[in-house]
Amino acid sequence: MNRSLLNELKQISEEEKEILEGSRLRKERYTFGRGFQVEDRKLLRRGQLIDIRTHTRFAAFPRHTHNYVEILYMYSGSTTHIMDGGTELKLGTGEVLFISRGCSHEILPAGIDDIGINFIVLPEFFYTAFDMMEGKSILSDFIIENLTGKSGKIPYLHFHVADVLPIQNLLENLVWSIHNGTSDRRSDEITMGLLFLQLLKYAGRAEDGESRHPFALNVLTYIEENYDRATLSELAVREHCPAYRLSRAVKAEFGVSFQELLQKKRFQTASARLTGTKMPVSDIIASVGYENNSYFYRKFRQKYGMSPGDYRELHSVRACK
Repeated sequence: MNRSLLNELKQISEEEKEILEGSRLRKERYTFGRGFQVEDRKLLRRGQLIDIRTHTRFAAFPRHTHNYVEILYMYSGSTTHIMDGGTELKLGTGEVLFISRGCSHEILPAGIDDIGINFIVLPEFFYTAFDMMEGKSILSDFIIENLTGKSGKIPYLHFHVADVLPIQNLLENLVWSIHNGTSDRRSDEITMGLLFLQLLKYAGRAEDGESRHPFALNVLTYIEENYDRATLSELAVREHCPAYRLSRAVKAEFGVSFQELLQKKRFQTASARLTGTKMPVSDIIASVGYENNSYFYRKFRQKYGMSPGDYRELHSVRACK
């Protein structure tokens, strides 16, 4: 543990000073609405996909959800969480808690030495990490759910890895670089991918609030792994189910058609490659499974309100700010 970094992270924030002076925890710092969904727009700058903040101490954090993925790393001390469904979870020093979008939880008051690091992560940030993993795993299932918007089947993942030095080093590296403003998106994405690869070695130490339906995950996994060439007929063969019946089952499970699910994944991948690579637009179109460029351009404009070239230029400018 880096003592210098710990001392910086232990500094009492302005919000914590207000709480110590008798003020309540103000929801308006975190949300726009009357409910309590913590909003990424309150915590991230435009164009950011990841940032960190220390968990607010000295007051209970009421039941809330997030519209982003939260990763809580307990840098020192501990925090107690009441997860969706009433499960009490204690996060100890060096442990990691992944919380899915839409998972509600509350946090009991933390003391001055309880330093939790909240990673605020938009799902798109996980593309590189997902590509670095091979095969099906609890982490890949978690990412798939959050990338596709079908969150809630795996509400959280709690990894007991305090004694695993490579994991601690990767997490501390991420905290240090983001805290000091020396990080860049590509290196952070790769570091996160390496962290996931290490966590996979200790999947047996993960606890989760699992309530997954195998059929739903089979569909999502098939699309994630084969989006450039996926077809309903091929999936029907894999599922040993007539295509018409499979089509109805997908619609019933997800509320959208198989083709809509597939198109969502293709456009997520295309938009990530537009902003994260220098690939020509025509190559990106082919890489996500479209043969008709005109069709792609038309659908892209319908979805994003601009051409792929304009989207690339706009988001490249934002990322540099």
